[in-house]
Amino acid sequence: MFESRFLDFFTRVHPAVPAVVFLPLIAAMVWLGVDGGLSTWTSALLVLAGIAIWTPTEYWLHRLVFHWQPRFPGGERLHFMIHGVHHDHPNDAMRLVMPPAASIPLAALFFGLFVLIFGTPHGYPLFAGFIVGYLVYDYTHYYVHHRTPKTKLGRKLREQHMRHHFQDHHYGFGVSSPIWDAVFRTLPRVRRADRR
Repeated sequence: MFESRFLDFFTRVHPAVPAVVFLPLIAAMVWLGVDGGLSTWTSALLVLAGIAIWTPTEYWLHRLVFHWQPRFPGGERLHFMIHGVHHDHPNDAMRLVMPPAASIPLAALFFGLFVLIFGTPHGYPLFAGFIVGYLVYDYTHYYVHHRTPKTKLGRKLREQHMRHHFQDHHYGFGVSSPIWDAVFRTLPRVRRADRR
């Protein structure tokens, strides 16, 4: 993607890296919540709420940020670096999870928002759940590109994401969940020929 091998290095990442980076953070956030006085039960509920907060975030990040096409000099290149390269090379295993050069600053931004909005210690397990949702998204994305799911849900998620890639990228922004695509009427369309 870049003439510089150094810059290109930061856009490629092994699929294990997000787990290595974020699983210790998730554990630390839950521990900080409990250490800050939250009960285990409350912390567990807040983690679930954080996962729920992730789902619309995933949808809107994909729809508005990843598919944003800026209209200024260099905008096409910026879009290509953010998400266009994935659509041009959808099976490149090293470009299926978000590289830490992008995910860590985004995580820091969201962490700041969680602490600002929910305070401490409640923001800690909420943020942990949010990051759990992010990891589910990242690994679901990797899985639907490189495996053939055996479950009905897995097959449906793969079908919808492949329709997003190969049929119409204006539909199917939810990768790990189709909930918000259903709400906002962006579920990928099944053509008559596909039904047969």
